[in-house]
Amino acid sequence: MPSAPSTEPSDPPLGELVMQVARGLRRWFATTLEPWGLTPHESRALRVIGQHEPTRPGVVAQHLRIAPRSVTDVVDALEERGLVARAPDPSDRRATSVSLTARGRTVLDELDAARRADHESYFADLSERDREALARILGRLVDDR
Repeated sequence: MPSAPSTEPSDPPLGELVMQVARGLRRWFATTLEPWGLTPHESRALRVIGQHEPTRPGVVAQHLRIAPRSVTDVVDALEERGLVARAPDPSDRRATSVSLTARGRTVLDELDAARRADHESYFADLSERDREALARILGRLVDDR
């Protein structure tokens, strides 16, 4: 005799839960960015430039996993706001490098502080022990890939 279909809701798969948390963090941070007038994409580009400066736009595109022509629009927007500056690449006169301006460094520092505060708030319902366990587990997954 066939068994009746289960009417119990099943728990979401682990991968889906991780994706839901990632989406929640992105939405939370997008709201945090509003006072700076930056999109999450621009914020990530600013972080990449700050970590690798001076750097070529192509390097930024690689880190953001976007086409080089798309990074031009992002860098243009950041340059218009006075957050980055372009200069000739000293190792190749045909190329351009991008660096943070003093204002860009200040904004990046403010964004990093806001991001840390967002993460603290987002995970505040977890005990310190649970946060440490989650960080250890996720870190292991990231390191193994």
